[in-house]
Amino acid sequence: MKKYILITFVFLPLFVQSQIINIENFRRVTDTIGWSGFTRLDLHLIKNKNTIFGISNRTRIQYKTPKHLWLFINDLDFREANSKKFVNRSAQHFRHNYRFHEKIALESFLQSQNDEISAIRFRGLIGAGLRFKLSKNEDYKFYLGSLVMYEHEDIISIIEENNRDWRSSSYFSMSLSPKNNISIVSTTYFQPRFDRFSDVRISSQNTIALEVFTNLRLTVNFTYQYDQFPVIGIPKEQYGLTNGLLYSF
Repeated sequence: MKKYILITFVFLPLFVQSQIINIENFRRVTDTIGWSGFTRLDLHLIKNKNTIFGISNRTRIQYKTPKHLWLFINDLDFREANSKKFVNRSAQHFRHNYRFHEKIALESFLQSQNDEISAIRFRGLIGAGLRFKLSKNEDYKFYLGSLVMYEHEDIISIIEENNRDWRSSSYFSMSLSPKNNISIVSTTYFQPRFDRFSDVRISSQNTIALEVFTNLRLTVNFTYQYDQFPVIGIPKEQYGLTNGLLYSF
């Protein structure tokens, strides 16, 4: 079993509150049958001219059989500076895959989410659809998902209505390993409303990892979020760039 140490040394925060949960980053692609997962808890406390406090938890539990996959995710992130919150969000996600064909799986999910900074008091999702495996090459993996979901969203606003919408939730995911020391992982979601196609959300997460020494990788991660009709006062675009070092042993 490998252990991992991640050191983040450059971070450019440019509106990084995520509204679409990128499940592909949590899905462990493996032929191993049974349980797998991880849990991580981080605490931050800095005192100088300012007082900065933060706590985050990320947990993934996966169970796999030859035809079924169950996946549970808990993600929590809270940060404040001088008692002023600048990150306060959490999400719980449950997903089930039933592979009835070598390249096609039936996929269903439930999700609850809140994000105070993005003015989301509660967002509940339920959906189902199909997931397609587009390639057989283990070094170049491509997946396409096409799902329908119902959204129940309560927003933090006294002048805007809450949302009860049906949306399409499509995604394209790829994992490329052109060389032994390079890996590229990218997932993009596209979620328009059925009755108002211009009301669309887009989310993209892209990671490049380059092995610089044995067991030591340089990682570059870029995330992008777009919401055509966000709550008043929330920007349409939110994005962030993280560079780091990943050591495995």
